[in-house]
Amino acid sequence: MKKLFYASFILFSQFIIGQVSGNVNYQNQYSPSNTIDIGFPTSEGIVASVKGLANVKADSYMAIFSITQTGKTTKEVNELLDQRINKSLEEIKLKKGVETFVDMISFVPVYEYEVEKKVFSRKTYNEVPVGFELKKNIHIKFTDPNQLNDFISILSNHEIYDLVRVDYFSNALENIKKEMMNKAKLLIQEKIKNYELLLGETFTNVEKRIADGFAVNLPVEMYKSYEAYNSSSLNLKKAANVNQASKSTTLYYQPVFNKEFDFIINPVVLEPVIQVQYEVKIFINREKEKKQAAKADKEFILITPNGNLKPINVNSPKQTY
Repeated sequence: MKKLFYASFILFSQFIIGQVSGNVNYQNQYSPSNTIDIGFPTSEGIVASVKGLANVKADSYMAIFSITQTGKTTKEVNELLDQRINKSLEEIKLKKGVETFVDMISFVPVYEYEVEKKVFSRKTYNEVPVGFELKKNIHIKFTDPNQLNDFISILSNHEIYDLVRVDYFSNALENIKKEMMNKAKLLIQEKIKNYELLLGETFTNVEKRIADGFAVNLPVEMYKSYEAYNSSSLNLKKAANVNQASKSTTLYYQPVFNKEFDFIINPVVLEPVIQVQYEVKIFINREKEKKQAAKADKEFILITPNGNLKPINVNSPKQTY
């Protein structure tokens, strides 16, 4: 009894720990950082960098559903598919703020194998046409994300089940990008001033180079998958048959983490959002400033025919001697 109680306690403890960290850790599905990183030519100097992240809620969406129909004749296929689509769209268009579009995908013949029996030879399998297959996609644009459940319910009533993808759109991206550039400009200027104070130098007259760029991550690109299970290890003979149960695959939304950024716009993410990243880098070439300063410190002296020494200012206008 004591051994049985101990084993049960261990299993229960593992279950609690898994729920605290999330079942995704069963297979270590957290991927390496996928944040923006603008490259810069390598050289001696100082690089001032600022990274920003903005989480932008979508203001419109587009869902794509795929539909397939087969039939013996082209007329039959078209009539059956149009009937399913038209009845679905009649109900969907009753929803507020919804637009639809039907996209033609493919229309191909379908073949089967027909067995040809011969008395004195092997069976022959001949490919013969038996009908046609028609595929179309239904595009649905909407503004209320809660309507997607209604669309799925309507389409499933007409045997349309394949939700291909959902795209996210926002009209605020241009303004968000401008806001990010302004924030980054102030922060990078502050960083450069701090470098000047720490080094006791000024970078006003030194060579500078700049690079910047945006990266946009859409929700459809940010879903990960894993299988949460804990299988037993068995010491079996090679001849043993093992039937493994099918494991359920879980999909989850994994946004870009906000841990590597200098500023974040709308930091709290409740639902899948459009994530905009911005990075700006300024390269400060201190070595060129030192070389110019060393050149300016050099003193040139002219010996006149009379044997007199006269200093020459190489930076001054044309002189007479």
